[in-house]
Amino acid sequence: MNRPVNSPVNAARGNAAATRPADRGPVMLERARWAARAYARYDKAAVDRIVAAVARVAAANAVRYAEWAVRETGFGVAEHKALKNLACSTGLVEAYADHDYVSPRADAADKILSIPRPAGVVFALTPSTNPVATVYFKILLALMTRNAIVISPHPMARECCADAARTLAEAAVAAGAPDGVVQVIEEPALPMIEQMMADPRVDVIVATGGTPVVRAAYRSGNPALGVGPGNVPVLVDRTADLESAARHIVDSKSFDNSILCTNESVLIVEDAVADRLVSLMRGAHPLSDDERDRVRDALFPEGRFDTRFVGKDAVWIAQQAGVRVPSGTKILLAPFDMAVPEEPLAHEKLCPVLGLMRVPSARRGIDAARAVLRIAGAGHSAAIHSTDPATIMEYGAAVPVLRISVNAGNSTGGSGIDTNLPISMTIGTGFVGGSSAGENLQPGNLVNWTRVAYHVDAPFGGFDRLDPWSPPGGPVPPYPEASNARTAPASHERRDAGARGDELRDEIRRLILEELASLVRS
Repeated sequence: MNRPVNSPVNAARGNAAATRPADRGPVMLERARWAARAYARYDKAAVDRIVAAVARVAAANAVRYAEWAVRETGFGVAEHKALKNLACSTGLVEAYADHDYVSPRADAADKILSIPRPAGVVFALTPSTNPVATVYFKILLALMTRNAIVISPHPMARECCADAARTLAEAAVAAGAPDGVVQVIEEPALPMIEQMMADPRVDVIVATGGTPVVRAAYRSGNPALGVGPGNVPVLVDRTADLESAARHIVDSKSFDNSILCTNESVLIVEDAVADRLVSLMRGAHPLSDDERDRVRDALFPEGRFDTRFVGKDAVWIAQQAGVRVPSGTKILLAPFDMAVPEEPLAHEKLCPVLGLMRVPSARRGIDAARAVLRIAGAGHSAAIHSTDPATIMEYGAAVPVLRISVNAGNSTGGSGIDTNLPISMTIGTGFVGGSSAGENLQPGNLVNWTRVAYHVDAPFGGFDRLDPWSPPGGPVPPYPEASNARTAPASHERRDAGARGDELRDEIRRLILEELASLVRS
């Protein structure tokens, strides 16, 4: 996508480049705070126009960014990443088309007027595993709820994520959003990220990534929405439609080479149907005990998962382990007997290697699923293939997770792509998983509501045609750049610095007064 040379986004990039690295964080956050204040007064029609425009641009670039993400990170499947990018752009907007996070709501029965209050500045950490889809997702959630957002991409996916964020920022500004409502950290570094997370100008942190990232977000002192790791057990009982279960499990475990944290980690199947199920899993290669040991040793040297296998395909993984498999192999089935911490295959595996346990009964299968989640993944997700409502109910009540896919692949089921759960790239694990969020992250998580409550005997009404918000009154003025946002000039450039500084401060005052006047007029 070609950008005009003098576009607001290119101007923003120039401003960012002109600041010293240590100063960029505060400058970005101040600019985001300014944009959030302006955007919080937009009405529903203006917000819908901005969101629709950004979603269209995101969808138009879905394939390009999917291919770029695979090139840059070295893992995943471009075709599958494109599907996620589409789900988190136009798919996301369509899913929330009937939702309103902008307009006040009057409840005559309870005599309560509810007025939405955006969070303000959202600081969003995005992962390398689902990089652009998560950037799309978090930007659109912020825009739907009239928040400004600063994206901090994972260093492994920095280039594709930064470009995607800039593209969406330009689309938002072109549709009428305040300059600075979407920003991205071009060169993320840990000290800078920690400083920004702790900055009082950040209103909420949305952290998607590994456990250390989420814990750092919670330690920041600012409100944070974080998620925990997955380690998904999938139970197949004797009542399941085995052909459907086999197809869904293989497709899900191989989706984007098992990058999604909702991918199945351990397959637990009743003995009575285990052989039949495995024979129906086209594209799955059952490992012998010797092959299993080679793959396990390759994946978990010294008992820790080797991240070079993240998102790699099954054939490549087998080759690295010295195992011969057919060229069309999609997943490797690795049998083991007990779900205990000492068994590496009972842990999360972000690659198409699926642990396999056989159990004598569905009841024992439920116990095995609980054991898997005691190792890791509590609160996250699970799956079951069954036609017995009693077993499904018992599984849901006994297994300590907050979302369970039934007769569906969990990679796309737990993330809401193939189920009616909210479409999300950030999966809350709730209290049991040590998270403040217990649901798939959605727009409602980024807005609070002021409740204006009447006395129970007082008359209520008259709010039908009232709205405190209004469309922006013409173009929003560009953010007034502060004098200290520039690099220090050379000695020969400082001769008239005092006079120029006075002029710049006068200009900033004038711009701010114009901005305030335009808001009053609107």
